Amino acid sequence: MAEITNELIFELLKKIQHEMSGLKFEMASTKNELSNLRGTVASMQMDIHQIYTRLDRVDQRLSRIENRLELRELQEAQARFEPQP
Repeated sequence: MAEITNELIFELLKKIQHEMSGLKFEMASTKNELSNLRGTVASMQMDIHQIYTRLDRVDQRLSRIENRLELRELQEAQARFEPQP
């Protein structure tokens, strides 16, 4: 078995330190990507909310149009039974 010396321990610690520095860089990169992803998801949520808001407005307008048509249909049906001058 090889003898464990201070130089061997020092080299091993340098290697570990180098690998830790690489991990720190990768972790910072991952945090940056995650932050960008959060921004994208928030933007998508806002877009979806705007779509739902527009759909709700369209639904309200359609309901009003349907109500008006029903009233007009009732008036037309009523006019058929009233005496014509």
